[in-house]
Amino acid sequence: MKRRGTATADAPRAKRRTSRRPFSAAEAAALAPLLQRLDAALDRSARLAADPVELPRRYSSPDDQEVAGLLAACLAYGRADLFKPILVRLLDQLGESPAAAVDAIASALGAGAAAPGGGPGQAALLARFAWFRYRFNQPADLAALLSAVGHLRRAHGSLGARFAALYAREGGGPAALRPALAAFATELREAPPVTALLEGRGLRGLRHLLPDAAGPGAAKRWNLYLRWMVRGPDTVDLGAWRGVPRAALLMPLDTHIHRVARRLGLTRRPDAGWRTAEEITEGLRLVDPADPVRYDFALCHLGMCGACPPRLTPAHCAACPLVSACRCASAAAGSRRRGAPRTGRSRTR
Repeated sequence: MKRRGTATADAPRAKRRTSRRPFSAAEAAALAPLLQRLDAALDRSARLAADPVELPRRYSSPDDQEVAGLLAACLAYGRADLFKPILVRLLDQLGESPAAAVDAIASALGAGAAAPGGGPGQAALLARFAWFRYRFNQPADLAALLSAVGHLRRAHGSLGARFAALYAREGGGPAALRPALAAFATELREAPPVTALLEGRGLRGLRHLLPDAAGPGAAKRWNLYLRWMVRGPDTVDLGAWRGVPRAALLMPLDTHIHRVARRLGLTRRPDAGWRTAEEITEGLRLVDPADPVRYDFALCHLGMCGACPPRLTPAHCAACPLVSACRCASAAAGSRRRGAPRTGRSRTR
């Protein structure tokens, strides 16, 4: 027999489990000075050595920065100590100007690269980067990426100019970012030289380098690239692009940002998808409406350096400048208090 009281009693509990209280203005006001202290105390020179943005920072020209930055963002998956040496070798091979190098690649391929079998320019390009292997990406994937970047630059003047035009076409503002990114990635993947270079291999490897921002993921590497290009110039980001405001940027969501954001109450979502990145950014927009991703570098490296690991200890929390806003630390402290032995007589029945 169905117990009439069960549904009534359980329904509020189920609702409480699934409800998500939004991050409040009061919480943002309390978090802001803590984030400022975290950011001010960060040893940027030490942390840059562990970050892919170190490589595009080699260059002073916005053209070289946007090309080197895109290559760094595309290959920034997996461990930094594995992908950074490959990026260094690639950039060294491209020479003093990565922008001039990819423009020359696109020019050498020409219209004939779209034909089956390609031509001598295609064969020379594949031979030039025959050394390239990184996880499941192969030389043809890199050749296609370089030629696509050069093609888009030759067609529109710069990557920044093309992205700004796509962003404006979508109406501007934070809502325009995702469709603009999706269109930008599609134009790169469908650039004329790509078809012949990937004949027999397919687009799978290139799709990993240039993911679809319209998909279910958070497109972390795309949003990281935008942060580098749009913010700054400062001691981390490059500020190479105009036409996209900092206020429209989205937090580049990886495992470190997701973990720290959940502990700060910026999100309760368990997935690391685009909607979660939006929710975290909405909370940080209350902290700084003009620059919601301002603290991405500091928060990410708080997790990367081991100061905020998956399994916290009291020593971690005691040293953390965000501890007073951390729900995980508060819960752990409460758990320790509840687990402490009681004094006095226990009641027996």
